[in-house]
Amino acid sequence: MDALKPKVLNGYHVVFLVQNVMIAMGLLSFPYQLSAVGYSQWWLPIFFGIIANVTIIPMIWLAGKYKEDSLFKIHEILFGRIMGKTINMVLIIIGCILMAATVERYLEMIQLVAFPYRTLTGPLIMLMLVAVFIAKRGIKSVARFCIIAFFLTSPMVYLLRWGLEEGKITHLLPLFNFTGKEFLAATKEGYSSIVGYELLMFYFPYIINQKKVFKHASIGIWISIFFYFLISMVSVIHFSEWQLKNVLYPVLNLFKYVELSFLEKIDTIGITFWVFLILSTVSAYLWVLKEGIESLRSKKHAAHLYIIAVIITVMVFIPLSQSQEEKIYGHAFYASYALILWPNLLSLVHMIKSRKGRGSNDKSKMVYICCLFNRLFRLYVGKR
Repeated sequence: MDALKPKVLNGYHVVFLVQNVMIAMGLLSFPYQLSAVGYSQWWLPIFFGIIANVTIIPMIWLAGKYKEDSLFKIHEILFGRIMGKTINMVLIIIGCILMAATVERYLEMIQLVAFPYRTLTGPLIMLMLVAVFIAKRGIKSVARFCIIAFFLTSPMVYLLRWGLEEGKITHLLPLFNFTGKEFLAATKEGYSSIVGYELLMFYFPYIINQKKVFKHASIGIWISIFFYFLISMVSVIHFSEWQLKNVLYPVLNLFKYVELSFLEKIDTIGITFWVFLILSTVSAYLWVLKEGIESLRSKKHAAHLYIIAVIITVMVFIPLSQSQEEKIYGHAFYASYALILWPNLLSLVHMIKSRKGRGSNDKSKMVYICCLFNRLFRLYVGKR
């Protein structure tokens, strides 16, 4: 067991940590990711929310058995030092790729919409510096920034009103106009947009009221699902099926229909505010990766945070073709599915090890009882 972790996260911190990390870039392209099922996509976020809520149960159960240990330490306890650190190294690599994918996609979107003829080296460096500043102060600092980001960005929901006014509500029916193959394709692509709640296993030891984690995490999940549901429903009402399949960022297109007498270029303003959601996700992953490096080296050092930030920056700058990027980033996002299911296997390993330990204890107790009875029998025979 690690040294006792400082309990710094209240229930509302957990709610917004879970909620904000799930948003990032996923919400912007969510209708596009679900386009395989066409107009029937609008109810899928509810289905995803149920899956997310069910999959946090083994996460919380396992974390509850090791209340002072993060997932990195649990690996070492269950699999041994060498195997545990190897698994942790794999998780760190996947985390770095996910971070690089999030940052790069956001920068590409900025370049596409706002700065088509400029390099984005400056914005990238600024983004990473701010993320390091947030993560450096600990997980509570990340949680506080998530709260700020939520209240700064959630009012943008109001801007969807114009999309509803110019759409057709008849697009919402029929509900199941897709094949099984199309449903699986939409689920495979779409669920990757809502990953992030699995980070709960890394900051669980820092939560004050661990008994209510399921309640608070569930609230965070369903707040995110509400936004995903709203975006998907408005997109279905507003866009044609061709647009759903070909418009990469439907949310930005919806912002373009907003008409305010005192503001122009609402989509550009939306991108600007979206940076708070990107920073929430990036700083959370940055903090987790720092914890991972410290678990590998068994040593805490502030330099670990800067090293990870430099690695992510270099990864973003590596010249790769579009197909290579999609392949690498796609595999990394699918690896998130494995991480979500991973606690089920860990729980099984924990139960097997617990039973073995209990079995050895039971054997030692039986030996002790047999010896005791043997002594009593000898005393009785000696007296006679």
